[in-house]
Amino acid sequence: MADVDMAELPQTPRTTAGDDDLSLLDGEADLAAAILERLGGSPREDFQHLCATAAAMAQAVRDRGVEPTPVAYFAAAATALAPLARAGAGGADRHVAGALLAFLSAVLPALPTAVVRARGREVAEDVVRVLEFPSTPDSGVRAGLRCLAHLISAGDRANWEAVEPLYTVILRLATDHRPKVRKQAHSCLRDVLQSFQRQAILVPASEGITRCFERFLLLAGGSSAGNTGVAEGPKGAKEVLYILNGLKCYLSLMASKPSNTILKYFKALLDLQQPILTRSILEILNAVGRKSGDEMASIARLLHVGTKKIYNQNKNICVVKLPLIFTSLGDILSSEFEEARFSSVEAFRGLIDNCIDETMVSQGIAQIKARRQGLKSDPTVIEKICAILEGLLDVRYSDVWDKSFHLISVTFDKLGEFSADLLPEALKNLADMQNMTDDDFSFRKQLNACIGSAVAAMGPKNVLEILQIRSLCDENEWILPILEKHIVGASLQFFFKDVLGFVKVIEKSITKLLKDDKLFSAKRAEGYVYSLWSLLPSCCNYPCDTSSNFRVLQSVLCDTLQNQPELRGIVCSSIQVLIKQNKEALLVSREEDILSVDELSKSEIRAKERYTKNLAEENLKAIRDYSSKLLDVLCSIFLTSSKDAIGLLQPAISEIASVSDKDVVGKFFLDSIRKLLDATKAVNAEPVNDSLMQIETNSNTNSMTRALLLDFAASLMPGLAAKSINVLFSYVKPAIKDSDALIQKRAYKVLSMLLKDAEFVEKNLDVLLELMISSMPCQFPSKRYRLECLYHLIVYILKDSSMVRKRDIISSFITEILLALKEANKKTRNRAYDLLIEIARACEDAGNDGRKDSLHQFFGMIAGGLVSGQTPYAISAVVTGLARLTYEFSELIGIAYKLLPQTFLLMQRNNREIVKANLGFVKALVAKSKADMLHEHLKGVVEGLLSWQSDTKNSFKAKVKSLIEILVKKCGLDAVKAVMPEENMKLLTNIRKINERKMRKAKSSEDGDAMSMASGATRQSRWNHTQMFSDFGSDDDESDGPFSTQHTVTSRAGSKASTRSSRRRQADKSLLEKSIDQSTGEPLDLLDQKTVRLALKSGRKRTAPDDDEDDFEVDPEGRIIVREEREKRKKKPVSRDDDDADGKSSVRSQSVKKRKTSSGWAYTGHEYTSKKAGGDLKKKDKMEPYAYWPLDRKLLNRRSDRKASARKGMASVMKVTKKLEGKSASAALAAKRTGKMKHKKNK
Repeated sequence: MADVDMAELPQTPRTTAGDDDLSLLDGEADLAAAILERLGGSPREDFQHLCATAAAMAQAVRDRGVEPTPVAYFAAAATALAPLARAGAGGADRHVAGALLAFLSAVLPALPTAVVRARGREVAEDVVRVLEFPSTPDSGVRAGLRCLAHLISAGDRANWEAVEPLYTVILRLATDHRPKVRKQAHSCLRDVLQSFQRQAILVPASEGITRCFERFLLLAGGSSAGNTGVAEGPKGAKEVLYILNGLKCYLSLMASKPSNTILKYFKALLDLQQPILTRSILEILNAVGRKSGDEMASIARLLHVGTKKIYNQNKNICVVKLPLIFTSLGDILSSEFEEARFSSVEAFRGLIDNCIDETMVSQGIAQIKARRQGLKSDPTVIEKICAILEGLLDVRYSDVWDKSFHLISVTFDKLGEFSADLLPEALKNLADMQNMTDDDFSFRKQLNACIGSAVAAMGPKNVLEILQIRSLCDENEWILPILEKHIVGASLQFFFKDVLGFVKVIEKSITKLLKDDKLFSAKRAEGYVYSLWSLLPSCCNYPCDTSSNFRVLQSVLCDTLQNQPELRGIVCSSIQVLIKQNKEALLVSREEDILSVDELSKSEIRAKERYTKNLAEENLKAIRDYSSKLLDVLCSIFLTSSKDAIGLLQPAISEIASVSDKDVVGKFFLDSIRKLLDATKAVNAEPVNDSLMQIETNSNTNSMTRALLLDFAASLMPGLAAKSINVLFSYVKPAIKDSDALIQKRAYKVLSMLLKDAEFVEKNLDVLLELMISSMPCQFPSKRYRLECLYHLIVYILKDSSMVRKRDIISSFITEILLALKEANKKTRNRAYDLLIEIARACEDAGNDGRKDSLHQFFGMIAGGLVSGQTPYAISAVVTGLARLTYEFSELIGIAYKLLPQTFLLMQRNNREIVKANLGFVKALVAKSKADMLHEHLKGVVEGLLSWQSDTKNSFKAKVKSLIEILVKKCGLDAVKAVMPEENMKLLTNIRKINERKMRKAKSSEDGDAMSMASGATRQSRWNHTQMFSDFGSDDDESDGPFSTQHTVTSRAGSKASTRSSRRRQADKSLLEKSIDQSTGEPLDLLDQKTVRLALKSGRKRTAPDDDEDDFEVDPEGRIIVREEREKRKKKPVSRDDDDADGKSSVRSQSVKKRKTSSGWAYTGHEYTSKKAGGDLKKKDKMEPYAYWPLDRKLLNRRSDRKASARKGMASVMKVTKKLEGKSASAALAAKRTGKMKHKKNK
């Protein structure tokens, strides 16, 4: 009979370490019954013996009349084992012994500790005797070892004399020649030593392992010296290997002194250079040195905090040890534990910021310079640290390269310009990584950011020199977008010498490429030129040599503006950046500057700190000295530019004018005003008798000229004197009433710019008020800028308490802004909303000065329009404004509730605009109110909403339902139910069922989806006019509020609208993905040739598997030919004159469309269709024609009527199949045709 192999039994781990000591069916109430149930039907003989033993134990327990508990089974097994052990090796059945030990090893883990300690010693002696029998099978020995290990671990561990005999047996079998027995002994030793931790018994147990190891080591050494026989030598060597294999499991659990004794022998064993020994020892050392993630994270935090404290107390001692500390942190960073990696990165950052100082860096730089002169010296501390950080780019750190890049970026920022001498190899390694493919490298964005930190720290010139980039090509074009994004604090000299040097070389090559007809290469070179010019705004980002090199830059810019129109946008944005930064340096105080640099890198902070007020004044003086020519060039370009170019030139002209001498700006202004007056005279003097077309052409030309001149004059406004401002205003006044819409729009735009100056408003307030009143109404294109003018006047009057009398005048202005809330033009409507909020904020600021009721007065002023409003349009505009203010200012909610009775009264009117606006007002009020306030007014709100809900004409039922849903979510279902009229309870029931369905769906979905849904329900966003005042209860109205992203499906129309919107979002997403670099998540740089090629290549890879997406078929005239499914194989051009073909095509398209909308796309077996007759054809090498019933998604519908309609198709298929059963295809077709003929004759 075979041995019982306990490895085949269903077992559960006894320890979390994952060893082989398993308990049989742990947790089962009846172990014997469980064994019989699981293994009773097994044909294996060892299982049968085990089942027989389990059955015998169960019978013994029943005979005693006790419950089949683990204690009862233990008593029965111990009783059966005792005579077997006393019988000796000759009287014991080997299979019975093995089965008993296996059953006992399964029972012991389920016993209480008190039982083990009371009867454990007797059972242990019997187990030891059975283990000494030579006839005991291997499986029984392994089971006995598990029994001994559990008896030792659960027994009394205070007395070593009682434990030693059992422990010695396990230790002896740890060097047994049987592999499975030996492995089980090692596992048991590990469990025993684990139970001995922090107890005195651990020392003698560990010393026993050490003595065993030394004995076999001595035996092996003696045999090699010839002291013992030849047969004993290999035996001792094998035992050494056996113990070494076991030490992998339990060396770390041994006491320190015995384990150190064993470790001392490892050096001598390694000197033997035996591969087996070396591998075993290295595995032991790896197992001993391996720590958990929490331990490694704690070590990293300890190194961080401890080093900082030591550095603060004794800097010299700490600096010497920094390389060793950085090395240790690097080892932790390469670990497999994410928490340890994070702690290592934090420690690295803290030590780099706090322990690397200027003295350490200056010493390293001095040594490097001395070494370049031929002096020999050891590397300094900073050089060692930099070498360690460079090592973070090795392959062993490939999994954490993103963290390595971050740490090197921090080091670049810390070292600044000295990183060019200390970290050149790191920069070269980073550049080499750019050549890796995206499939092998997933940290492209972090790599680019790291190189960008090097650019910002050491400067672009040093980067190009270290990387030896002297010309642009495919291999190094990746540097251009990085330079553009990260250059800060560079010099203007770098641009017009180095960058423009690249440009000149490339422009020469373009001419040669065009001569050689290499058009693609020439286009790519032109892209390089544009990319190099795109570095100009970055070079103007806090340059260090503006005062000394702006003269040279100015000549370059003027030449470029005149000769290269495609670069004017770059030049203008560069001028703006250069001037704005210097003006900010003059205005912003040092304290405010410090508060605004939290998110800047250290390189950016250093560049910004260099811009003191004195330096900014010197820079602006240099710009002022050479601004005249720039203004002259920009003026000539501006007056001949298109509408699109004006938006680029105008801000640049304004910035230059703001820092130029007022006399210089005044000359340009007067010149433009003269030209403007001449153009106006020309318009007034236009002949009346010319043809209509000629008059219209001249009028458009003159209007465009006047508009350009007026825009240019307005661009000079920041540098104009007060006298010139008055001249400009004198021209604007009649222009506001001009019949030309273009001129009127420009005049309002200029006036809105003038009104930003409070001093100008104060001097001309009466004139301005009269002008605004007399110019009503304005033309539609001018509406937005007129609202801007009204806003400035309203705010000025509201802030000045001495102008109470004039507040009656501005009420008409406020009414005009309110009416603009109903404008069809989106820009005008949104601007009206913004201006209304800005006026309210101005009132709020005035309230902070002591007039607390200013905001309430403004709200009341607007609410007065509900009484004075004569038309539904005006009333709806007022309500819309009240809703916007209520949504924005929480302090107005209490006053807004007082308007609810009037709101519900207005909703009784049979006017769509008024009802829609009032529902929006209620929606804003409910959405912004807190639950306690809603409870106070809940009854009035619910009754007011439901009092007219039966009105189906305006289709506002769904919108009311969405408001009730919001009330349910905020106040609770019970509170709403208490105030809900009885006739509307069905609505509340429907809402409750929908919410329960949502909750069930959320619970059935994944946790992450449920969390995202929950967060989406409480996320608020900006005001949305469409969501707040939409007509129907579709996606937007079925939400939690105007800010919610969840939708409540209340109707089939709403569901379809949701589907359509989701399709549109999907289409927008796919369009967005085409313009997004998938490797970095950044917008795709179309000027980066390599990136474009990779994007196109990846796009081809994604579309390759789609076999159905063939190339477009085009007719000779260039039209795309769309063929139906049955015609795809013909590839035959369609003629426009072929009416029959068009008729057939239209019929097929209708049938295909019908099939698609009813049951989705389906395979219909069309290849069997005959082209010349009805019915199906039998084709060679194909299956015979068959009845095909497409799968219909209606079968998945929960409604029975839908399922029934879908099953009808299957029923017809089965009827036809039954009717034609036994017939050939031709006979079936003939019968079908005969039936059709008879049907026609009967008709």
